[in-house]
Amino acid sequence: MSVAVPDLASLHAQGAAQQPSYPDRGAVDDAVARLRSMPPLVFAGECDDLKGKLAEVARGEAFLLQGGDCAETLAGVTADNVRNKLRVLLQMAVVLTYAGSVPVVKLGRLAGQYAKPRSSDFETRDGVTLPAYRGDAVNGFDFTEASRVPDPQRLVEVYHASAATLNLVRAFVTGGYADLRQVHTWNTDFVLGSDVGRRYEQLAGEIDKAMSFMSAIGVDPEELRRVDFHSSHEALVLEYEHAMTRTDSRTQLPYDVSSHFLWIGERTRQLDGAHVELMSRIQNPIGVKLGPTTTPDDAIALAARLNPHNEPGRLTFITRMGAGRIRDALPTLLEKVTAAGVEAAWVCDPMHGNTFEASSGYKTRRFDDVIEEVQGFFDVHRAVGTWPGGVHVELTGDDVTECVGGGEELDEAGLADRYESVCDPRLNRVQSLELAFLVAEMLRKA
Repeated sequence: MSVAVPDLASLHAQGAAQQPSYPDRGAVDDAVARLRSMPPLVFAGECDDLKGKLAEVARGEAFLLQGGDCAETLAGVTADNVRNKLRVLLQMAVVLTYAGSVPVVKLGRLAGQYAKPRSSDFETRDGVTLPAYRGDAVNGFDFTEASRVPDPQRLVEVYHASAATLNLVRAFVTGGYADLRQVHTWNTDFVLGSDVGRRYEQLAGEIDKAMSFMSAIGVDPEELRRVDFHSSHEALVLEYEHAMTRTDSRTQLPYDVSSHFLWIGERTRQLDGAHVELMSRIQNPIGVKLGPTTTPDDAIALAARLNPHNEPGRLTFITRMGAGRIRDALPTLLEKVTAAGVEAAWVCDPMHGNTFEASSGYKTRRFDDVIEEVQGFFDVHRAVGTWPGGVHVELTGDDVTECVGGGEELDEAGLADRYESVCDPRLNRVQSLELAFLVAEMLRKA
């Protein structure tokens, strides 16, 4: 197996889609040199541990819950924001584990999700055209000429923000916050005002009784006190991912130590492109987004390139078909890739294929469409005889108003109340928990 990582110039020469147009190459070189000198954000052994867990997902022995912001912001790195995202993911994992009776692998879409691909390089407002906002890793959200200039120093800021986020997450999951004895306290601030919160509280009471029984018979496993929690983001800006790729001292193999899990997006998965080339050389577990136009040959070729040894846990296919296309687009893809002997976990992203613009101008998604796509994903896997391995969801732990529908019956007029996303709409905390209960019901039948 070749483990040499091409240099940045070679990668860009291959054709690198969705990259910033930096005006000052010297500043880019300085930022990359600074990043190369920084300590790793994650460790190779942690990546290997996650790969082992994803192998269980691929075998149908576990379920992946991957969730977090569409696009993190540098200003959003606060203890409250990080705790709120972690809390909703822990709540969802508890629901899926207890009600769905399956081990859940917890993977945050955080500590690195600062860059976003865009459908256009430019944005026009009131006759003024400026470069598109590509996430805080690249430029600013404010619609001004100065803000929209790509600044490579932002990559260094992203590194520090990701380090702060990971430090907080590690403190929470090892310091008692993730203890199952806290299962009630994760819910106290909204249980009385939400039907789904009351349903969660009932489940928490059942967990308490089960834990009391275990304690009475002398069983008190460490797994009840802490959880394994890993980070992930889209591998998009090549300067950042290349600078954070290091040779592991144990194995002498390269790992991208910016995150435990990296994925390649629908817009950057060209077989001969720079992103596939770089990800093919690292040892992390990786994912690839597959949209409705993906052919079985596309997926099989990507698997051969990214996982030539068919290593379990190495490759995850993340489908993003749309609620109206999942039942038509997925079956043949799933059947032929499985028949080819490809080892991969299959995960559903029910968000990106279901975005539309409301009459008010807000970009949004219907909760019912999200659920319909997940249900279609489960139905197709059941028909084919394969395992629906997980969900990949854009969500927040806050009470935002970005996606319509759900138990709270948020309508398009209510989107303006608290629309805070800088890019795509996210499920709020109540919608996320409602999704978890519905997916748990699907898991019982899987």
